[in-house]
Amino acid sequence: MKKLLLPLLLALGTLGARAQPGRTPVLQTAAPQAVGMSEAGLQRIDQLLREYTAADRVPGAIGFVARDGKIVYRQAFGFADEASRTYLKADAIVRIASQTKAITSVGVMMLFDQGRFKLDDPLAKYLPAFAHPRVLATFNEKDSTYTTVPSRGDITIRQLLTHTSGIGYAVIGSKEARAIYAKAHIPSGVGTPGGTLAAAIDALGPLPLMHQPGEKFTYGLSVDVLGRLIEVLSGQPLDQYLRTRIFEPLAMRDTWFYLPAALQPRLATLYTEDADKKTVPLVAQGSLRADYPKATGTYFSGGGGLSSTIDDYAVFLQMLLNGGEYHGRRLLRPETVALMTQNQIGAVNQGVNKFGLGFSIVTAAGAAQSGLTEGSYEWGGIFGTTYWVDPKEKIVALIYTQKYPNTTAADLSAKFKKLVYEAILKRNAPQ
Repeated sequence: MKKLLLPLLLALGTLGARAQPGRTPVLQTAAPQAVGMSEAGLQRIDQLLREYTAADRVPGAIGFVARDGKIVYRQAFGFADEASRTYLKADAIVRIASQTKAITSVGVMMLFDQGRFKLDDPLAKYLPAFAHPRVLATFNEKDSTYTTVPSRGDITIRQLLTHTSGIGYAVIGSKEARAIYAKAHIPSGVGTPGGTLAAAIDALGPLPLMHQPGEKFTYGLSVDVLGRLIEVLSGQPLDQYLRTRIFEPLAMRDTWFYLPAALQPRLATLYTEDADKKTVPLVAQGSLRADYPKATGTYFSGGGGLSSTIDDYAVFLQMLLNGGEYHGRRLLRPETVALMTQNQIGAVNQGVNKFGLGFSIVTAAGAAQSGLTEGSYEWGGIFGTTYWVDPKEKIVALIYTQKYPNTTAADLSAKFKKLVYEAILKRNAPQ
């Protein structure tokens, strides 16, 4: 009996420890010096953001930096809406677009932790529309007709998470993907509130892959497919699954596919550039309408549909830096976070970096270019949002704007990164 009770008591003790807040860092404000950062150095970020917003290179910008779970920088500059002269606040809600991908990837890996699938399972095991995939061989630009060859293998769930599946992108992908997907009415997932994920992904399944699965990195609709996989495995619509499994446990109250009426006034205006590079409101750009987060939508894009705040997303990132736990709520096993944040594409490259399960992983070459620490993981969104997590320096950092395209401030993110690292007074020892 004692032999039987001991493992049970140990397990209960472990569960009890996980339920107690304070075991891992919870974001709270602190003086920069308390975590080895320079207050004067961080104030240089103020100067940067003031300069860019005063010159209208971006209408507004929000910066956020935390180290060791302590918020040392959180400031907003410029306007949420230039026409009404409404100043941007740090709790503004913005369209995070492709930052949705990391959240969906975590949602998938939570099911992985439950043993619901294996990473190298064929996708068709769960989504039959992807059975017997074929790969694009020739393409006729005049009428969008094409020929295909059989795929050398099935698409796997790992390939979806790493964007090596061969699935391209509607609207922003290659000319072949754009044309083929447009003819089949496949949405990009951003600003497309109509329809359903189930119908779109079923229509996507029989279409040709842009290359053989696993052959190279191709940014595309793979994470939208993962959103549908979540629905099938969990039995819940994607919006409900993310809300009950991630947003509510992390108290991410401002993160939604479609904003409740009470939150809509906090949505920052989306801007673009005219022919003279002047910042102007984005009214409509093809099928994209700037007010899509205020729609009563039915399409839940796992690759680009969410709007959120910089604070909500910082909590999400801190959970990952904590090894999958935040304020006593465990979402992922530490081993799973480690798996997600290391190279999963082997010799294949994503620019100068590698790719994990949902994140770009900074290599030595990438660190030399960006100034980030090797091993950091990062991504962003098309409307001017960027984030990264630096496990060595224990940094969570984000910079948010709302403008696309944005040639007048294309270097803002790089300058922000440089200032964050210049503000570090004491570097952490190699792990």
